[in-house]
Amino acid sequence: MGYLGVESSLTGRRWVGPSVEAERQAEAMEQATGLPRSLCAVLVRRGVAPGDARRFLEPRLADLLPDPHELKDMAKAAARLLSAVERRERIAIFADYDVDGGSSAALLIWWLRALGRQATLYVPDRIDEGYGPNEPAMAALAKDHDLIVCVDCGTLSHGPVAAAQGADVVILDHHLGGETLPEALAVVNPNRQDESGDLGHLCAAGVVFLALVECGRQMRAAGQRGPDLMGLLDLVALATVADVAPLIGVNRALVRQGLRVMAGRDRPGLVALADVARMDSTPSTYHLGFLMGPRVNAGGRIGKADLGARLLATADPVEARAMADRLDELNTERREIEAQVRTAALAQAEERGLDGPLVWAAGEGWHPGVVGIVASRIKEATGRPAVVIGLDGDEGKGSGRSVSGIDLGASVHKVAAEGLLIKGGGHRMAAGLTVARGKLDEAMARLSELLAKQGADRLGPQDLKVDATLMPRAATPELINQVEQAGPFGAGASAPRFAFPDLAVGYCREVGTGHLKVTFKDGLGASVDSICFGAMDGPIGPRLAAHNGQRFHVAGRLEINHWGGRQSVQLRLEDAAPAQG
Repeated sequence: MGYLGVESSLTGRRWVGPSVEAERQAEAMEQATGLPRSLCAVLVRRGVAPGDARRFLEPRLADLLPDPHELKDMAKAAARLLSAVERRERIAIFADYDVDGGSSAALLIWWLRALGRQATLYVPDRIDEGYGPNEPAMAALAKDHDLIVCVDCGTLSHGPVAAAQGADVVILDHHLGGETLPEALAVVNPNRQDESGDLGHLCAAGVVFLALVECGRQMRAAGQRGPDLMGLLDLVALATVADVAPLIGVNRALVRQGLRVMAGRDRPGLVALADVARMDSTPSTYHLGFLMGPRVNAGGRIGKADLGARLLATADPVEARAMADRLDELNTERREIEAQVRTAALAQAEERGLDGPLVWAAGEGWHPGVVGIVASRIKEATGRPAVVIGLDGDEGKGSGRSVSGIDLGASVHKVAAEGLLIKGGGHRMAAGLTVARGKLDEAMARLSELLAKQGADRLGPQDLKVDATLMPRAATPELINQVEQAGPFGAGASAPRFAFPDLAVGYCREVGTGHLKVTFKDGLGASVDSICFGAMDGPIGPRLAAHNGQRFHVAGRLEINHWGGRQSVQLRLEDAAPAQG
């Protein structure tokens, strides 16, 4: 039987709670550590043993940072970067146009600046040049530079790397590699085919940070002192969260420490971003993923490609504010374009069918800068891998997003290797592709076939996993702060979800565009406020709004709401089910 007897909620999901064994382990951990029961339940779900609980709650980078030498070519890459610094060589940084690429470039720029050196930043235009290095740009950079460092791109760029005649090329990337590597001086990538994959969860900024750690090690061995690296972790944290890298292992420590650095408000670009996004509380993974990340991305999506990277790299507060304001404007424009494409894409996908292994849509003139976001929205709405493609002339450029357990990047890479795509690649959860118009249907059919082999055609409404049951009176800021110690939460480490049984609907009204604010009461004088985003577009909002006195079990994630200088507990409502009896 489903948790609290919920076999099919308002969203059609079965609720699944902790097993009897997990509840026993949580009780044993509570007795052994003195930690709150709710926190122990979260730790048990994360696989933490009682003896490791305290250490898990305070992750130390010194304990979790891997040896950079675990990655092939790392020592060679660091040595070449240091020799360029020592010889005052001309350095160019070729970066991807997203948050990870911009943060990776900014990491190198700040590090070089601390050593009294500068670098040329090059970010390709998404529409005119597409993703990754291209031959004309690399050839031009090679004429004026001795070293080109490709960050968050380059692993599949055989031709462009070969075109960089006269310059050394170092690649610091994390995207899935092919059977052969470009003829670069060094290719540092935890997702190379010949790597173990143990560090495959790193984003590109994490790889760049490890490269700088190795540079520092080599400098110390030579009797020199390198720049402070801990102060750069705010950039690593932003990239890790915005690139949806799983918050496990060293990523968890990188983000935890990076949030602390960000709270110090020392980097002009991040300060300007926080202010323009009207952040009024201590930075969290939510802020990085939903407020700051989209604004940095906006330049690469529909504006000037290098704007986000330049913002993160600038040391001038006045320049930072101007760029942040511009990115905020572009983000607003991006949302408007996205809404138009999303409506058209979802209608097309529904007509094609939403029950196959792949949900996809392609449209004339759809902006390449928003197809990835739209793919993500369709994936969330359907629970299936999704690909959205903008057609222009004889080609289409698209992006895909996957669901847990389905490796989209590997399948896209295979379709490209078979010649059905002009190019394509990515990682498990996201991929990009370029396809000839005449091969569109064939390529999507083949991609569907490969995803079906992974079980994507058998996906149904996913069970809603609940960590524990709470009553409204127990939902306090103190509890939330205690549970936050098990974070940061995000991809690969979802925030705990709590169920509140048998509650009556009190205050209830629609706010914004289709959102719902509800106060639930337990009949004992306690209540919990909640917000359900997009509720009126689905089954939850209309049912709660027309409750007629019916009581409900509700489930979601607890957060502290900051409003008017005050703090209050808020449930981010995800699901509800009629209470029986």
